Order: sequence, then C-alpha cells, then structure tokens
Amino acid sequence: MSQDPYRRVAGWYDTLFQSMNAALISIGLKMFPPTEAMSILDVGCGTGAQLARYQPAGCALYGIDTSPAMLAVAQKQLGSAADLRLESATAMPFDDQTFDLITSTLVLHEMAPATRDEVLAEMQRVLKPNGRLLLIDFHPGPYRFPKGWFTKAFITVSERMAGRDHYRHYRHFMGAQGLPNLIGKHKLQIDQQKIVSGGNMAVLLVQTQQVWTDKSVNIPLAATV
Repeated sequence: MSQDPYRRVAGWYDTLFQSMNAALISIGLKMFPPTEAMSILDVGCGTGAQLARYQPAGCALYGIDTSPAMLAVAQKQLGSAADLRLESATAMPFDDQTFDLITSTLVLHEMAPATRDEVLAEMQRVLKPNGRLLLIDFHPGPYRFPKGWFTKAFITVSERMAGRDHYRHYRHFMGAQGLPNLIGKHKLQIDQQKIVSGGNMAVLLVQTQQVWTDKSVNIPLAATV
C-alpha cells in the first residue's frame, strides 16, 4: 500500500472532527436502529468511532480501511469487539450478502471517480438482499445563509489542506452532484434522507432496486437544518 496519509493526524482526528461526525452518525442511528443480531460493516472505518456507536446494541461489527494509523486507533478503542481489516474496499474480503447494514461516512468523496464506483459496487455485493447502505457525505447545496455559507468555507479549506489529489477528488464528487448522482448511477433507491449543516451534509439510507420493487418502502424524508 502507498504511504499512509493519515499517519500524522490519526491520534487527534477525533478531537478535531468527531463532534461534527457524531451528530451525523446519530441521525443514521435513528434512520436504521441497530439490533443485537445485526451485522454491520463500516467502509473507511477510520478510528472506529462510528462502529463504537453500534457496540452497545451487541451487533457484529466489521471495519475496513487502508490506513494502518487509523486502524491502530480503532483497535485500541474497540478491542476484540470488532473485526478490523487493513484492506482496499474495491475488493473486500467478505462473502456475498454478508451484512445487514453497511456504513460509509465522509469517505466516498475522497476517492477517484473510478474507485468510488468500484467501492459502491462492492458494498452492494456484500449487502444482504434486505439490507441497507447508510451513506453520509458532503452535499452540493443549496446552502442556507449564514450557517451553510460558513460551513461550506470551512469544508473547502479542510479539503484543500488534505492534499492535491484529495481536493481534486472532492471537487469531482461535488461537481457530479454528490451522493444523489452516485446513487442514481448505480440504480439504488433512497429510503430516507436528511440534509443538514445548512445544506452541506447528506445522510442517506439506501436500498437496492430489488428491495424497492419487491415491497412497499418508506416515503423518502427530506429535511434541511
């Protein structure tokens, strides 16, 4: 694997970003509440902060990430409660139809377009027929003044600081209209959605088209705060 871009920030990543991420994860927990028998995979699990929120429910926890430094932090936080893998999400070491819920928080925008498509295809492969994808990432607006504008400025600065490739992938993701476009491209269906942070963040609960056509589904929820 290439040099770990998170090796210098893994130790303090949660201190800087977890307050914002925690609110987004809480929304996702309400959309698809965990149960004891549920198997959950976090793609790009980072420090394990999201998986930790599912631990009290007794779920079977799995995480995959390409950063050794971030996984080291996750291992300290989760111990034996989670099966953590240092692997690429483009070819995940899991059988077909393994997981009830697959989460991905602020990860897809970091990837090159082709990689992004491969990862989403893999997520569908290892998702159970009645499972869900919980996707949380940046949203291309419209942005409400003043909160949305200030949040957008902070995000732009943060993404620029993450490096040239990272910022280029972020720009492509946003230019392609973010998660809604990606979901449509892969012929998935939005079960529930919430747009927050003044239009800057999207929390989407997604299901496969097969599930959508086989039974009645919830009317998608759209809220902006």
